[in-house]
Amino acid sequence: MANAPHRRLIVNGKSAGAPGLREAVHAGRRDGQRLDVRVTWERGDGERYVDEAIADGIDCVIAGGGDGTLGEIAGALAAQAEQGAAIPHIAVLPLGTANDFAAAAGIPAMLDAAFTLALSGTARPVDILRVQAGSRMRWCMNVATGGFGTQATTDMNDGLKKYLGGLSYLLGGVAAICRAQPQEVELRGPGFRWTGPMIALGIGNARQAGGGQALCPDALIDDGLLDVTVVGELSGELAGTMATAIADGKQAALDQVAERARLPWLEVLSTQPLTLNLDGEPVEGERFRIDCLAHRLRLVLPPGCLLLEDPAVTASMASRGIVDRTGQAEPL
Repeated sequence: MANAPHRRLIVNGKSAGAPGLREAVHAGRRDGQRLDVRVTWERGDGERYVDEAIADGIDCVIAGGGDGTLGEIAGALAAQAEQGAAIPHIAVLPLGTANDFAAAAGIPAMLDAAFTLALSGTARPVDILRVQAGSRMRWCMNVATGGFGTQATTDMNDGLKKYLGGLSYLLGGVAAICRAQPQEVELRGPGFRWTGPMIALGIGNARQAGGGQALCPDALIDDGLLDVTVVGELSGELAGTMATAIADGKQAALDQVAERARLPWLEVLSTQPLTLNLDGEPVEGERFRIDCLAHRLRLVLPPGCLLLEDPAVTASMASRGIVDRTGQAEPL
């Protein structure tokens, strides 16, 4: 057991009482796993526990919670990597409400299966988004959202999310799009520029947010690119159609009104404060710079994960000039 990899589960305090979690930890230890547990209580605990794990020489940090927990832990690890620290790899135990990242990655929803993957799966190099908002630096592992999707997420209180689960995000999205007020923005990146009134924005390292809405349906987490989806102002009739489509789960409706791009970086500028939701954490600003940092982390993923790059497909896209990894620009 002394030579076994040392893993540490950092679990969101709201998920610490999940049925079967304690039993799964005990079962892992009986099987010879070196596994200990930390439970977060307040903001900053995840970052502090990551720093502690690095100091203790932990081999793997398991993020137990939803997208926010994963984002906090992944961001803390990426920040340490920026300082030159040797960091452990990550695994995911999906214990949140919607678990959008885990669902898109094919990580099992059942606790026992997810725990088995976390303990025995293979870690793969993955990207993370670094977000500069003024003088503040933030991180995003899943999808950054702006517009009605952000409003839907921030409006959901914990009680409603616990009672309705992922349905709370769906209902919030329908209500938010019906009352969405467009915001004038400019988006720019290598070979890409979009300006106008925006009602929805998705900047994806992965694909979905808000309880299963595939805002960035083609995103990959190991291609060195972020995926952009932007929806401009809609007429009253189109807004109603979009709300109905969200309720019916029809992705095609979003495809018809969205413009998309795949870029190594993106700048977002607004004439008034804009809120971006980064893995559940709202950040407000008028200027954002988002960079995709390629292969900054290692993450345990299931075989055949759809978020991983197919080299043959990427080579074909590059030959047709679709993929641009070379653009550079001065930081904000």
